[in-house]
Amino acid sequence: MKKKLKQETKRTFIQLAAAAFFNGYAAGFVKGHIFTGKTKILCVPVLNCYSCPGALGSCPIGSLQAVISSRKFRFSFYVLGMIMLFGIILGRLICGFLCPFGLIQDLLHKIPLPKVRVNPKVDRILRYLKYAVLLVLVILLPILIRNEVNMGYTWFCQYVCPAGTLAGLSLIASNPFLAQMLGFLFSWKMCILVIVIISSTLIHRPFCKYLCPLGAIYGLFAKFSLYQLNLDKSKCVGCGKCEKVCPMDVKCTTDINTAECIRCGRCKAACPVHAIGSTFGFDRSARKAAEASVEKPAE
Repeated sequence: MKKKLKQETKRTFIQLAAAAFFNGYAAGFVKGHIFTGKTKILCVPVLNCYSCPGALGSCPIGSLQAVISSRKFRFSFYVLGMIMLFGIILGRLICGFLCPFGLIQDLLHKIPLPKVRVNPKVDRILRYLKYAVLLVLVILLPILIRNEVNMGYTWFCQYVCPAGTLAGLSLIASNPFLAQMLGFLFSWKMCILVIVIISSTLIHRPFCKYLCPLGAIYGLFAKFSLYQLNLDKSKCVGCGKCEKVCPMDVKCTTDINTAECIRCGRCKAACPVHAIGSTFGFDRSARKAAEASVEKPAE
């Protein structure tokens, strides 16, 4: 119990530090304007809206859409390269430890309300929705649908992203002029935000599970990222404690490095026999040894 509490406290501290780091322009919240310094051209590894007054960098999903929806469509090797670099080095560890919107969902889920378990068949289908969001809203629609001056639209940012809506609320609160310009689109996005907030109190990380296109991208690197979890099945006693504490409902004993795993470490902290470990780097000998132990017949 102490081990699990220590792990969660450590992770929460890292999440808070990351949120403060990526949104370190405190004056923006006070003055009600967006930071426009030189660091704004840099992609951060997390979903962090450009319109957030404190944001020191640019959201990778927003940057990707801005490039492919531009008047002269071009493929941005910088933006895609940064996303791939983050994915290869850390993968969905970014979701578990660095994402500010992931932190918000974690905190909301701590509210003492009855929790809901989504039907496994429905859950399995909904997990593919974030890949559809990535393909359709982030990539295809900005390329295919353009206005009279050949500009596309940042569909996910404009019509869906609850992180962006939340970030914009502080601007609206401090700028009466912006508040007067609000219309149907803002009401629509507020509805999405409210749904995500309410569902986060009942279901652990619903946005990460079902809607986040950045999580979908990082999930593609689950088997290849430098940071990996490993399960030593020769030690595993099949108690199922790892799966009971997993916020993403990962079947840890069968596929611990699935695309859905956010590498939060809860399974590792909960294991009573220390069968779950982690490796970082190109040396996967520990993981291979753990997997090979399954093939050895019991003596």
